[in-house]
Amino acid sequence: MPKEKRSILRSLVVVLSKKHRNRRRIALFNPILPGANLRDRIIACCGALLGIAATGLLCHFALSSSVSVPVLIAPMGASAVLLFAVPTSPLAQPWPIIGGNTLSAIVGILVSALVPDPMLAGALAVALAIATMSMTRCLHPPGGAAALTAVLGGPAVASAGLGFALFPVAVNSILLVTAGWVFHRFSGHSYPHRPAAKPTNVHRTNDVPAPARGGVTPTDVEEAIQGFGEAFDVNPDDLKDLLLKAERVALERLNAHIACSEVMSRDVITVSADARPDVARAKLVEHAIRTLPVVDARGTVVGAVGHEQLVKPGARVADVMEPAVFERPETPAFRLLGPLSDGRTHEVMIVDRNGTLLGVVTQTDLLMVLARAALARSEEAQKGAALSMIPNR
Repeated sequence: MPKEKRSILRSLVVVLSKKHRNRRRIALFNPILPGANLRDRIIACCGALLGIAATGLLCHFALSSSVSVPVLIAPMGASAVLLFAVPTSPLAQPWPIIGGNTLSAIVGILVSALVPDPMLAGALAVALAIATMSMTRCLHPPGGAAALTAVLGGPAVASAGLGFALFPVAVNSILLVTAGWVFHRFSGHSYPHRPAAKPTNVHRTNDVPAPARGGVTPTDVEEAIQGFGEAFDVNPDDLKDLLLKAERVALERLNAHIACSEVMSRDVITVSADARPDVARAKLVEHAIRTLPVVDARGTVVGAVGHEQLVKPGARVADVMEPAVFERPETPAFRLLGPLSDGRTHEVMIVDRNGTLLGVVTQTDLLMVLARAALARSEEAQKGAALSMIPNR
């Protein structure tokens, strides 16, 4: 290799190694918040910008001339981080923000009046603020800053007395929460946050819904949290839902080789969207099936219809059908575990890129997939046990 080529190659290796080291250094500053992505961080920045600006401007123009205290206090910046960056956190909900900041400010004002030493008063105010917020179920980290501000805020805060808790603390908190509520209507996040709806029994019996009968239960989550010995900044219902989804993701990963195309029924009985409801009812009875794919003239799936829909009034099947659940043939069959176990969906339509029906996967088909996967794991375990019994030579 010519000398100049070796020199160029050596320089390239040095540059690449430096980039690798720099990436590793930069990675130290990556957020470790689960689920965080660039889009959410940009949304959080925009939300904090608009929320703090709206709160400050409203307080400035409405009340600045009638009060001597600042119209916007520093703890609102910390509240904005929670409100806009982690709106699902229990610490970022309306009552923790409003109640936590306001009650903590009251605690700080009272402690400041009773304890003359500012350093001792500040420490005592923060400690009592945590206790007060915990007892009133409004724990909010910026509340500690609100309590400290009430103690160390200077003559203006001291002269305001308990009025400081009303303005600016309570007013700032209410306006910030209102700004967050409006902003998150458009951000794609739910606020105030509500955990995912619990599965319901669509059959109106006393049985626990099928998705909730196995796997992780609320009691399991509670016992695990207690055994861990730490407090988590997450709603227990959200944690349970996350664990259930993680179980399904693991099943998909372990059985990704079983695709919908391998288990689907291909000779599918369909009904036209323009057919009369009695035609669909006759097909359901004749073939002993629960749901019919509804197709248009081109064979594209436009809905699904079963006995439950056919009791509704309508001149055509299109008038009573419901939306169909679709998947592609290459989709792992285990991904259908969720929709096929919710009690509402009895079969999933497998379609191509144009929406043309290729087949269906029913609850029975998925049961066979589960049996195949269990049998395969059992055979692997038996082979492993047999190999472990062979003596080493």
